[in-house]
Formats: sequence, C-alpha cells, structure tokens
Amino acid sequence: MSPQGETHATTLPVVATDAHREHDPSFELNAGRIISPVFERPERVDALRSGLDPQLLRPPVAHDDAPLLAVHDPDMLRFLRDGYDAWRAARGPEVMIPDTFRSPRWAAGGRRTASPLAEPGWWCYDTATPIVAGTYHATRAAVDVALTAADLIAGGADAAYGLTRPPGHHAGPDYFGGFCLLNHVAIAARELTKGGRVAVLDIDVHHGNGTQDVFWRDGEVLYVSLHADPDTTYPYFSGYADEVGEGAGRGTTVNVPLAPGTSDASYLAALAQATDAIDAFAPTTLVVSLGFDASEHDRLGTLALTRDGFSELGTTIAGLGIPTLLIQEGGYAIEHLGELAGAFVTPFVDRVGPPAGA
Repeated sequence: MSPQGETHATTLPVVATDAHREHDPSFELNAGRIISPVFERPERVDALRSGLDPQLLRPPVAHDDAPLLAVHDPDMLRFLRDGYDAWRAARGPEVMIPDTFRSPRWAAGGRRTASPLAEPGWWCYDTATPIVAGTYHATRAAVDVALTAADLIAGGADAAYGLTRPPGHHAGPDYFGGFCLLNHVAIAARELTKGGRVAVLDIDVHHGNGTQDVFWRDGEVLYVSLHADPDTTYPYFSGYADEVGEGAGRGTTVNVPLAPGTSDASYLAALAQATDAIDAFAPTTLVVSLGFDASEHDRLGTLALTRDGFSELGTTIAGLGIPTLLIQEGGYAIEHLGELAGAFVTPFVDRVGPPAGA
C-alpha cells in the first residue's frame, strides 16, 4: 500500500505516429475554390499533441490487412496503394484529384475504366480529398494507430486514444471522400466486435456517412451520430433522422441532426438522446469518432461548442463507464485544437485511476 495521501499519475495511452506527415497536399478543391494550405494538414496533429501529456504517447504496432478487408473493398485498397503511381505514369499532375465521377443515374450504372486518369472518380466522390505520393502510407499508418489503440482496449485498458490522421468516417466500404481515405473507426469497431457488441458515437460536426454505411445492416454495432443538419452542411446527402438501418441493423443507426449555431446547452441535451440509445444497446465497448470541428471557432463547422462544452462532453461520455476507444476525426481551428483536446480527454485520464495495488 502507498503512504496515505500519496497521489498517483493517471494515464490515458495515446497512440500516434509521424507517418501522417507524408500526406501533405499542396492544395484541394473545396466548394469550387482552390484551398491552399489545405484544411486537413499535418499541423493539426501538432496542435492536438500540444494539449496532451507527451508521456502518454506511444507508437503503433504494425497489423496485417485482414481488419481492412473486413470493412473495405480489396480493389479500393489496391487503388489507394497503387493508383497514384499509375496516375503519375499516365502524366497526371502531382496532386491527384478526380474531375469525372461515376453516377448511379447512368442507365448502365457506370463501368470501371482502364484509364489511370479516370479511375480516381470511381472510388472518390468529391474534389476535396487530394492524394499525393505519401498519402497511402500515411492513411495505412493511421489504421495501425487505430488498431493498436483498439488492442489496448481489448487487452483490458479502460480507455485509449488513437491520434489518427487523415480522418476516416466519410470513407465507406467502396468509396472515400471528405478528407477520409480509410475508415479507422469502422475498422477498429469491427475488430472489437470479437469481444462483444460495440457502440460507435460520432461527435464530428459532419455526419459519418461512411461509418453508417459500413454498419447499416449490422445488428452488432450501434452507430449514433450528433452532427450539423445535412440540409446545411457536408456531406449533405446523408445523416437525416429517418435513416435507421436495414435488415438485422434496423434500429441500430441513430442520427441526431443539429441546427446551425447549436451551442453547449442544446448540444448536451441532444447528447442525452445518444447516451440513452447507447445504454439501451448495452455495448461491451464504446468507440468515439472524436471531431473537434463542432467548435465555435471552426471554419468548416456550423455549430458553436465552447471549450467548456467539450469538457462537459468528455465528462458525460467518460461517465458512461464503458471501455472507450477515442479515434481522431476532424477539427480545423488549429490554434484551438490543443486546448479542446486537453479539455475533452481530462475526464478519461481521471477515470483510468491509480495503478492496481496502490
């Protein structure tokens, strides 16, 4: 036993890697504008890490592709791995952005093409997700970050934080977009179902259309999303309250769209709907798609959470008492990300508690 009154440092393991720096496009096309520097850039992780205790950081462990193949089309993985080199060999420019997209309205449904210059439009659905030479290595490393953090949870950790970049929740089984290439949350959640039912709580300001699609018919994973109303905010075509899943997954998708300008009190009231759904589902593990773009300072968001709001949000989620995996998604007000991350994770650090036997 320790002497009376002695305190113990508590820890929240944070898995991170500098491999994300290899994804560093010089520009993107967003809402018809050329954006440079891009919103989703390496400085985001630097800012997030500034709000975390550096002693919590640990590197990821390499994993094989089996967890990716449980979520994503193998041909899409091949494209992400090899498509950029083929694009460049066909005299594509240094930044790969599609200019022609498949459409479900075509009478024949659209066909795969042999052209390396056209193939990006088969898999990608927007112009805001540029690919450069290091993109695949960066996003594949992010999968290892998420899976390493998931391994910690599966091994008995109370909470863990995967500091992933680029983000992932807009990437679906056979498509990507919205700055997202591979869906780290879906990959980790699918792995964690080996230990029981999993709830995914998405608090990024944008609806996680990719995560929803992965688990649309899956009764073992609950997907709950609080996000800005898709009538006003990207991804526009997904995230309405009447989207509830199908088949075995009917009722395990819960969408809570929020009006522009929603701030702390209203957001936390809406969170109660999400936590009620999670309690009713009784998951073994909770996975949080952790976006900080619901901040009042974020240029890409339409909500207005304050630092104190994120602190309360973290307190409420930590208070559920479920082993929790945090996976980083969006957040683009770089000068505020450190304080927001610190405010949100503090309740999880406190929840971990002193070492056994202390």
